[in-house]
Amino acid sequence: MFGAFVHGLILAFGLILPLGAQNTFVFNQGAIQGRYVRALPVVVTAALCDTLLILLAVLGVSVLVLGSSVIKGLLLGAGTLFLLYMGWVIWHTRPAAPGQDDAAPSMGFARQVVFAVSVSLLNPHAILDTVAVIGTSSLSYSGEPRAAFTAAAVLVSWVWFFSLALAGRLVGRLDRSGRLLTAVNRVSAVIMWGSALYIGRQLAG
Repeated sequence: MFGAFVHGLILAFGLILPLGAQNTFVFNQGAIQGRYVRALPVVVTAALCDTLLILLAVLGVSVLVLGSSVIKGLLLGAGTLFLLYMGWVIWHTRPAAPGQDDAAPSMGFARQVVFAVSVSLLNPHAILDTVAVIGTSSLSYSGEPRAAFTAAAVLVSWVWFFSLALAGRLVGRLDRSGRLLTAVNRVSAVIMWGSALYIGRQLAG
């Protein structure tokens, strides 16, 4: 069972580490919010979405759903449009001025949750990677080892997103001029637009 747990840790970390729309959004919110606690809606929502995807992959439900070419097409289309819009929003987001920790957050609670859900569940590559890697690998186990494997993958998601937002917060505290955060926003937006174009190209092909 310990081997299954370690296996789940390694696979989940390998999947979640690459820079993508979800990671950049979590980091961005950690950096631009006046307080770390104001980024928690994004952190918790992203972690819950990842937990849902992992559970669906392990249970085999996602394989059945994504087996439909129509559903995959709708997913790709929705993901492309959302990432284009998300990039536009992040590009125009301005960091708070130094010393304004109590200023109104750039995104309210509801908006953060909606965006976090969208960037997590409308990301075809994240979904397909979870199904292909986590779902397929879980077939090697059953009973308690499979539960340990699943728990490890879920644990990585939660620890990662809390840490990522904290890293963003630290960068935000160090960047008193706001220039670095503006650059982070621009890089995040470009990554999202690039992802959208790549997905759109797949859809067209």
